Amino acid sequence: MQNEEQNPNQLNIELSEEMAEGIYSNLAIITHSNSEFVIDFVRIMPGVPKAKVKSRIVLTPDHAKRLLMALNDNITKFEDHNGTIQVNEQAPPFPMNFGGSMGQA
Repeated sequence: MQNEEQNPNQLNIELSEEMAEGIYSNLAIITHSNSEFVIDFVRIMPGVPKAKVKSRIVLTPDHAKRLLMALNDNITKFEDHNGTIQVNEQAPPFPMNFGGSMGQA
């Protein structure tokens, strides 16, 4: 018999080794309908005119709002500890060469 009591409100989440590695994304495209939000995470590489969606997350509107609140809370905590995150609002929306010169072979 186990002496540990299970909390009925506790959720046990499993994270596989492959999923724990994560997927790098430097662009998120968000679309929505009246019943769902879709977030496509894209990786853009320098000098490559084509980009691939690496992951797609589909959320209900209430879960999208909860994600927004959780991100806001985490960004606030991060900035309290590390300083304000600087965002260049005049940067082009799709930096095909990341602001540098194109490489040559």
